[in-house]
Amino acid sequence: MSTTPRIAIVGAGPGGLICARVLQQHGVPVTVFEHESDPHSRSQGGTLDIHEETGQAALRAAGLFDRFLALSRPESQEWRLYDRHATLIRHDRADEGDLGRPEIDRGRLRTLLLDSLAPGTVRWSHSVRAVTPLPHGTVRLHHHDRTAEDFDLVIGADGAWSRVRPALSGAQPSYTGVTMVEARFDDVDHRHPGIARLVGDGTMSAKAGHRSLVLQRNSNGHVRAYITFRGPQDWHAGLDLADTDAVRARLLAQYRGWDESLLDILRDNEGGFINRPLFVLPVPHTWQRVPGITLLGDAAHLMPPVGVGANLALLDGAELAQAVIGHPTLDEALGAYESVMLPRAAGNAKAARQMLATLLPDTDSDDAAFPDAIWPAGALPDPGPARTD
Repeated sequence: MSTTPRIAIVGAGPGGLICARVLQQHGVPVTVFEHESDPHSRSQGGTLDIHEETGQAALRAAGLFDRFLALSRPESQEWRLYDRHATLIRHDRADEGDLGRPEIDRGRLRTLLLDSLAPGTVRWSHSVRAVTPLPHGTVRLHHHDRTAEDFDLVIGADGAWSRVRPALSGAQPSYTGVTMVEARFDDVDHRHPGIARLVGDGTMSAKAGHRSLVLQRNSNGHVRAYITFRGPQDWHAGLDLADTDAVRARLLAQYRGWDESLLDILRDNEGGFINRPLFVLPVPHTWQRVPGITLLGDAAHLMPPVGVGANLALLDGAELAQAVIGHPTLDEALGAYESVMLPRAAGNAKAARQMLATLLPDTDSDDAAFPDAIWPAGALPDPGPARTD
């Protein structure tokens, strides 16, 4: 580009941070606005499997692949599938040297990306209220403190409830009919040996009809559980979600008849439960180009958490930065980026919805199938903490 554009990224998740990293590698300045107060203000969620053709490709473009490998857990590509009687249906392990989908904790990945940026790139405690297109292709970013700044490009990387998206699209996330309830186990190998045996080094899923129980091993002996079921969004009506004992009793009633070793997932967790209803954007989600504004990751294509969302966000971020670097104008860059990203997102979102319907059908029959076509990506990985900014 003949002049250096003023670029803002809204949201310091993986997609926004890798976009900033690739831009800075090529000498393009960028500011990331994040509503969180600091990098450690909340948990970043569980573990992610980073796919060779998407997330890993983005990390290579950012010059971070070797550092990622040093932090990842290839052994956690192990998958176990059980029925509700705790009978092992399938058990997959990665071959030695297999780096197709190594796992990494979300927090570790975010720290890796943050540490790769120039100091001061992320402006913490800066919530964005809205975005307004201006004449001549510039964009005004409105902060919650009623101040505003103008940019040549604003990138919405701010998740499901994006404040940038309304400048492009009227689409709103809708409830899928599926809820995850998150729980955790600490020092699992010593304090919860039964849970450790179930999960092994990676992920396990026990499934029957429209219910499943998922365990995912994180680093440092930490395991996250996802109690996943079809039902109304207000399944907890009449409950105080902060009342751990009452929530546990409601969940145990839903899983009555399951093996005792699996029910320990509901009985023995550390701390309380976190309710995570799953939302999606329409498929396909598209928009008419607005100069100086675009989206990536969940802000552009929120889909069920079946192993592709974070990988696509990373790829979106890297490819968007490369488009900005490689084209003479921002409008040409956005055209090149969106012409690839939008159809790719639509295809993945359609497949993710079909996968969710297969995994958790509208039936409570124990005879629901375990199709090979959805293994292993279909065990409902961690959705990550819901963004509300």
